[in-house]
Amino acid sequence: MDDAQQNESNTLVAWIVGFAAALAIAVALISAFMAAFSGGSAGPVASIAGASAGATAEQPPVALVEVDQPPPLATGEGVPETVRFHFEVGSAALPADAAAQAGALVAFLKDSPEGRLGISGFHDKTGDPAANRELAKNRALATRTMLVEAGAPASRLILVRPQEVEGGADDREARRVEVFPSR
Repeated sequence: MDDAQQNESNTLVAWIVGFAAALAIAVALISAFMAAFSGGSAGPVASIAGASAGATAEQPPVALVEVDQPPPLATGEGVPETVRFHFEVGSAALPADAAAQAGALVAFLKDSPEGRLGISGFHDKTGDPAANRELAKNRALATRTMLVEAGAPASRLILVRPQEVEGGADDREARRVEVFPSR
């Protein structure tokens, strides 16, 4: 084999290796993009942003379950009332009494193995709709984090995509997160 043939062979090998590396990178990027933006409008999804919420060194991360429609409300003896957390304008910081209000809901989960909690954030129609949805979701995520820290199993918390409030006499109602018992 002369030098020209050797160079052709090396060039071909380098081209194949480069193409394989580029293909691997493209597949990894597409997979990451699909995982980050999966969900659309149907059914529950696992969100990368919420996947680590509730994880400890001993436990693997629990995927965030997010749905379009709220799960059915649980009723009956021993089922706590829905709790509403009202937020300040433009803030996702929980009210000071949030943990105390959530105590009955966390106890419900501990006493009811089939029980779940739905977490639904609300917003109004004023301002930028995308920013309003994001703020409502951040409020719901803050509420979820507080519930997990209070002892609620993350796998039994269901995040409902932000709901828009049609209006009302009290502006606070548009700046709320509801946590409700479900089965």
